[in-house]
Amino acid sequence: MGWFKKKDHRKAEEKLREELWSRCKACNEIIYKKELERNLDVCPKCGYHFPIPARKRLSLTVDEGTFEEMDSDISPKDPLQFKDKRRYIDRVREAQETTGLRDAFIYGWGKIEDQPALIGVFDFFFLGGSLGSVAGEKITRMVERAREMRCGVVIFCASGGARMQEGILSLMQMAKTSAALSLLRKERLPYISVLTDPTTGGVTASFGMLGDVIIAEPGALIGFAGPRVIKETIKEELPPGFQRAEYLLEHGMIDMVVERRRMKEVLGKLLDLLYH
Repeated sequence: MGWFKKKDHRKAEEKLREELWSRCKACNEIIYKKELERNLDVCPKCGYHFPIPARKRLSLTVDEGTFEEMDSDISPKDPLQFKDKRRYIDRVREAQETTGLRDAFIYGWGKIEDQPALIGVFDFFFLGGSLGSVAGEKITRMVERAREMRCGVVIFCASGGARMQEGILSLMQMAKTSAALSLLRKERLPYISVLTDPTTGGVTASFGMLGDVIIAEPGALIGFAGPRVIKETIKEELPPGFQRAEYLLEHGMIDMVVERRRMKEVLGKLLDLLYH
């Protein structure tokens, strides 16, 4: 019985540690969660930007009390009846219960530093922020609304790419969203793309890299194929920091690297400049 008590005690200690502390993936330091929250989920030791849920991102970005969510009632279907180890529809239900979202992307109208815009955010905690038919439809509607309302678009990307469980229905969202953005550009309305860690696959290959201004958070992994896949394909060592935000900035692939604490201010200034 003593052994069982010790085992239960260890489990309780482990659970308590998980509730109170986080480990930084970059520097491996243990951080008190309340300190991490005060620092906007940025490691105070090395500056690593932790992924954050979509609604928290909105709370840090949009002026208080101005956000009005749109098309919040759309949920994914399973037309392919896809199943690997589990049914796709079961994975969706679990993600919905865990995150409280219908799908990986939410958007709405709001103000950033008093500048009106339609703001959309991917949630990486919902099936890796994967781009499916719901996210593609919502992004397209978002851009169409921006044309009607004569305002700009801001999208925070955090995604592993196209949602494989939806097959071609997912891949077609790349063209669909890109076409919508081309019409926005013809109207001379601004689109700002913010790339967070990670932004890969079909999201990078479509709307992620189509912004009039492309911003990234420090250290964000940004690319199409991952560095491991590329390394195994070309059989060569990759340059230090390859596919990280700073590397892309140095090579002209993005326009700015902005820390999370300054993101709202920078977005507000950019919208003000681009509107005028």
